[in-house]
Amino acid sequence: MLCNLVMNEYLTLSETAELLGKSKETLRRWDREGKLLAAREPISNYRMYKKSDVLELFDEFIDISEDISNYVEPLQEYKVLELFAGAGGLAIGLEQAGLKCVALNEIDKFACQTLRINRPHWNVLEGDIKDFDFSEYKNKIDVVTGGFPCQAFSYAGKRLGFEDARGTLFYEFARAVKEVNPAICIGENVRGLLNHDKGKTLQGMISILDEIGYHVVPVQVLKAIFYKVPQKRERLFLVGIRKDIDVFFDYPEPYKKIYNLKDALKRGELYECDVPDSPGAKYPESKKAVLDLVPPKGYWRDLPIDIQKEFMGGSFYLGGGKTGMARRIGWDEPCLTLTCSPAQKQTERCHPDETRPFTVREYARIQTFPDDWEFAGSIAQQYKQIGNAVPVNLAKEVGYSVVKFLNEYYSLSKPK
Repeated sequence: MLCNLVMNEYLTLSETAELLGKSKETLRRWDREGKLLAAREPISNYRMYKKSDVLELFDEFIDISEDISNYVEPLQEYKVLELFAGAGGLAIGLEQAGLKCVALNEIDKFACQTLRINRPHWNVLEGDIKDFDFSEYKNKIDVVTGGFPCQAFSYAGKRLGFEDARGTLFYEFARAVKEVNPAICIGENVRGLLNHDKGKTLQGMISILDEIGYHVVPVQVLKAIFYKVPQKRERLFLVGIRKDIDVFFDYPEPYKKIYNLKDALKRGELYECDVPDSPGAKYPESKKAVLDLVPPKGYWRDLPIDIQKEFMGGSFYLGGGKTGMARRIGWDEPCLTLTCSPAQKQTERCHPDETRPFTVREYARIQTFPDDWEFAGSIAQQYKQIGNAVPVNLAKEVGYSVVKFLNEYYSLSKPK
């Protein structure tokens, strides 16, 4: 009983880092500075933090006011070719930033239907990217973007070359860039790409872009919560600048204000009305019975010890916080990263008041899609499209950086 009480009142270093969206090293520094003190009493062999202290600090983050703007107006019309477009999260954000999507390629038929329903004027190129020749857009497109999947490369030698990457989807992304010759190309991916195959995959991508004539800006992982997205999602951005262009690309400045779940689902700064009603998935009765016992902002460690063991199975005895399991989101915190299937095992994101997953429209709100953006296909297909998307507001902020770059480029020289 004492052990269970302690674990309910305290968070591990990993759990605290995940909840606050900070690195473990940042937490250690805060401890040294007295900003967030680790528990001094010997409750564990590991560094522990009092949950009430952590939540109080989290609330401070939310109360900080916004004091910057990344907004910049395009000086002329800038055109985008988007690859692996999905349901349009990146494309909508770029559009909101003032860029024009000339063509979008996507292989998933339901995502293509989504794009056509919402933007009939967009040229949606449905099908496998391998089957398309993009040469018709040569020197007519300013930006090529794409959320290519993360795949390992086979190394033919010490340095991975363009042709060595054949058969991978990044090769197709690079091929499109080579055929189109844009001023700038932007690839986005999951944070895990940083360490995929011990970093060799990312280095291979950088060397390929270098070979086809693009200097890669230092790679950054952007945390969506700092860009008006009420969700702790992280996306890696790989930005290439054509080598004949001597203009810097600056990533968008992070905002200090962090939006929470209430901002996503209720009327407020992000949306003018409460979230519209829509269908949604349901938990099996066995899972619902467990999640009924979890309080808002709680997770599996808040369950009685016998239920913890039964629910977690073998994972109960493994290391790590596993804070996404049996997780009920609180109104006053951002949501954890959404997955493609809201009711799947071990990645629960339960509604604060009701024991259910978020609905389709709630999912879309958390990803900052507009309420009038419709999704095609079954409910499962809609969840998949939304869960795979780049948050719209994050994409818009990146779009402002692109516009700023292109404004400077075109003001200094004429495109070749």
